[in-house]
Amino acid sequence: MGSEGENCVQLNTTGAGATDGLLDGDIRRTTSSSAVQQTLFLIHSDDLTLKVQAAKEIRRLTKTSQRYRRHFSNAVKPLVDMLCSESFESNEAALLALLNLAVKDEGNKISIINAGALEPIIGFLQSENATLQDHATVSLLTLSASPATKPIISASGVFPLLVEIIRHGSSQAKADAVMALSNLSTYQDNLLLVLRAQPIPSTVSLLKSCKKSSKTTERCTALIESLVCYEEGRNALISEDGGVLAVVEVLESGSPQSREHAVGALLTMCQSDRSKYREPILREGVIPGLLELTVQGTAKSRTKAQTLLRLLRDTPYPRSELEPDTLENIVSNLISQIDCEEQSGKAKEMLAEMVQVSMEQSLRHLQQRALVCTPADLSVPSCVSKITSK
Repeated sequence: MGSEGENCVQLNTTGAGATDGLLDGDIRRTTSSSAVQQTLFLIHSDDLTLKVQAAKEIRRLTKTSQRYRRHFSNAVKPLVDMLCSESFESNEAALLALLNLAVKDEGNKISIINAGALEPIIGFLQSENATLQDHATVSLLTLSASPATKPIISASGVFPLLVEIIRHGSSQAKADAVMALSNLSTYQDNLLLVLRAQPIPSTVSLLKSCKKSSKTTERCTALIESLVCYEEGRNALISEDGGVLAVVEVLESGSPQSREHAVGALLTMCQSDRSKYREPILREGVIPGLLELTVQGTAKSRTKAQTLLRLLRDTPYPRSELEPDTLENIVSNLISQIDCEEQSGKAKEMLAEMVQVSMEQSLRHLQQRALVCTPADLSVPSCVSKITSK
């Protein structure tokens, strides 16, 4: 009897716990839904103080939640209206709320643009208030990540303003502005519009000042690589004091992606007009960095570095059958043309390292081949003969 009673109590307790769990879930959903509805009610009110409070709540809730970004899509229009207020607090709260709504949400990005946010945001780019300028710049960066918004943003005439931010903005605004320009430059029709804003001097200046391993450096070199596809971009980089050198320094010590953009920019220049750009590129000591890329770069970097080395020697064409067109011969030829003793010495060290790595790779290949040889192939002459014939 006692045993049955314990079983009964146990069953009842389990049932109650399950019911409580469902109730807790319902309460959480109800609370969440209630918070959304209340916040939406406040953001649509006529009281500016309540609207600011609601905007701050939207910012908080959408900071890390994609679900809340969807729930608050109906708040876009009143938030955009707040951007036109003369209140700094209203402007800031609305900008930050819209920024969070736009993150990783293409629908909200498009809704924000369609609701008329672009005009006030561009106005804030010209604000004397550094805080609003910073918020506007990062908002534009986020909005420019959508393929659907790029043509609209481009048509707004924003490029000179972004270049001005890169020139005179805060350190964070400069980084955001160059990333926004890089985003917009991926839309092919934009490149000439970007070039007209003369971004290369300020971009080179930013490139010189930021860490070579940073995301900002990656975006700067990506932008430069895109712009040197045009003669105006190439001329601007050559004309800028230390412009080519800044790219070479990224090629030497940037992140793998930055180095790929840097060697791509130099290769584009040399391919467009070898006679014009060969000497300016060589003058900045590019050979050691290129040699290192042929060994340690990404697959794309290695290919581009080898192609650029061939273009940089005194003739891009094979010499003769007596002097094979190997990378080692190409580089030896280049080293013989280097006047600077320090650079020549470094290049020779890099060439020796490149040859050493090549030998080590060949040795590993031989060892791997030996492991898969059949017993009949284990005699050294036969095995080596098969390997060297490949």
